[in-house]
Amino acid sequence: MPPAERILMARPSSAARTGLEKIPTPAKVTVTLHVNGVERKLTIAPWTTLLDALRLYLDLTGTKKGCDHGQCGACTVLVDGRRINSCLTLAVMKDGAQVTTIEGLAQGNALHPLQQAFIEHDAFQCGYCTPGQICSAAGLIAEGRVQTADEIRELMSGNICRCGAYPNIVAAIEAVMFGKATDRSGATGR
Repeated sequence: MPPAERILMARPSSAARTGLEKIPTPAKVTVTLHVNGVERKLTIAPWTTLLDALRLYLDLTGTKKGCDHGQCGACTVLVDGRRINSCLTLAVMKDGAQVTTIEGLAQGNALHPLQQAFIEHDAFQCGYCTPGQICSAAGLIAEGRVQTADEIRELMSGNICRCGAYPNIVAAIEAVMFGKATDRSGATGR
């Protein structure tokens, strides 16, 4: 039994809590997601969020569950190249989509330039928000519309860092955007 099923079974149903008769469980659905370049077929409840599909069914725990209300950005992943809050998105809505998580950004043992820049600029403290920050920054750079540090701050405002590492996060993103980061081979540039 998948971990998600064990978790759901451990919770008392709403019928048990209210004394109502057991309501029939709706049929499960099959969803195909292309996660980090690998096609994955999941049979899940239709109300399963993309976040829970990634964490509970695919064991990709780099994507974090912070607020579960779309307010903190810890769950940010890239879907078809665009950044989204995976806690607000049902997995069935993304059937057939390309999903990139923090685990899919690196190429083998070589860090993604943003991952390297976050290390070089000490852009994390506790690290809980870091996967969402990096995925959001990767999407932001891919959008290609940011030109200044103020625009980075504005367009990254959906990602909260409770430790307050914002200046270092912005510096890391700037380094990658403006060609000051070290690439995978150790050379400087984009």
